Amino acid sequence: MTVNAESRVETLEALESLYGDVARPSILKEADHLHPVYRPFVEQASFAVLATAGPGGLDASPRGDAPGFVHIEDSHTLLLPDRRGNNRIDSLRNIISDPRVALIFLLPGIGETLRINGTAEILAQPELLARFAVQNQMPKSVLRISVNAVYFQCSRAIIRSGLWKPENHIERAALPTPGQILKALSGSEIDGQAYDEALPGRLATTLY
Repeated sequence: MTVNAESRVETLEALESLYGDVARPSILKEADHLHPVYRPFVEQASFAVLATAGPGGLDASPRGDAPGFVHIEDSHTLLLPDRRGNNRIDSLRNIISDPRVALIFLLPGIGETLRINGTAEILAQPELLARFAVQNQMPKSVLRISVNAVYFQCSRAIIRSGLWKPENHIERAALPTPGQILKALSGSEIDGQAYDEALPGRLATTLY
């Protein structure tokens, strides 16, 4: 079957014809648990993106802390503390309605990323929260993620983006500041300059 380059791809048959067969290694790399060869990616990761879906829509939320902040309970279970934030809790609202989650782990300087799919539940037992205390501050909740698929993503996207190259780092002054964004979107209800001036201190005292 041929696909017109200008046509909309609307069927699986057309999609699969467009892309061709899946390479054998891309199938073999997937596991239904956290295989020992994948553990180091989680243990050494300091950043991940958590994806969820719910009645209000989709959400992809950054998560980050010291390496190993996502705790491996066993080969089928991860624990992810929910640190202090803005209380929008978009991800958690979604999980209440739809427990399916996806994680992608990025490790500084490493081309390969790790992808994990599963389901999550929100826990708030005091003894569990205490396990994840940092600077005497406990998370509000912990996600217990039941793993059902794990696989690495090759380095093509990282290579193409030049993500880890210092020469590609963007100067902060090249982008609007949080205060400037809030001032523009609030119709000047928020004093952007005051917000920016207070932000470093607020981050330092409310990180956890």
